[in-house]
Amino acid sequence: MVFKRRDKRSWIQIVLEFIYPRGGWQRAFYYMRHRVRRLPDSPERIARGIFAGVFTAFTPFYGLHFVIAALIARVMNGNMLASLAGTFFGNPLTYIPIGVVSLKVGHFLRGTEFEDEVDDSLVDKFFGAGQDLLVNFGALFTDRDADWARLSQFFDEVFLPYLVGGIVPGIIAGVVCYYLSVPVIAAYQKRRAGKIKKKLEELREKAARKKADEQG
Repeated sequence: MVFKRRDKRSWIQIVLEFIYPRGGWQRAFYYMRHRVRRLPDSPERIARGIFAGVFTAFTPFYGLHFVIAALIARVMNGNMLASLAGTFFGNPLTYIPIGVVSLKVGHFLRGTEFEDEVDDSLVDKFFGAGQDLLVNFGALFTDRDADWARLSQFFDEVFLPYLVGGIVPGIIAGVVCYYLSVPVIAAYQKRRAGKIKKKLEELREKAARKKADEQG
């Protein structure tokens, strides 16, 4: 295939590059910003797509952020490619602060308590929920009884507060990114259109001079 990678990456390299891309997160951020600004669409539609992606980063549906962002962008009549780029607002450097803020807000809105430290107890709840899913899946094919206690605890103390609490900060972050993106994208597109127009005029002048020289 024409676009197949020459150097096939191992699964370890894929995981490591997701956690820390080649060239660092700063380079990845500038690359995504450059790609978004060059999208052939109106600044408002691109910015709505960015809003959808940023908002989705505050949801607990890890692994489905691209799909959810694209659906939200579709509903909002936003640019779907920009929504995918907007999900990079959530990355290994921001997941912890996003999670802490969302959990705090969620527990506050539900009138429950949140442990201030992101410590072993929170990690244990994630692993406990995963173990319940794995063990109970195996129970379908054995005589073992299914036990959903840890998954239920995870849903009540982590997932549901995260889902509820991520709405407000997600909307705030999305709106901020929207209003920051519109003028930046508009200015970039105007400048780029001016450069293209200037280049076309230069090509026309060059063609006209060449034609005049040939006639002369």
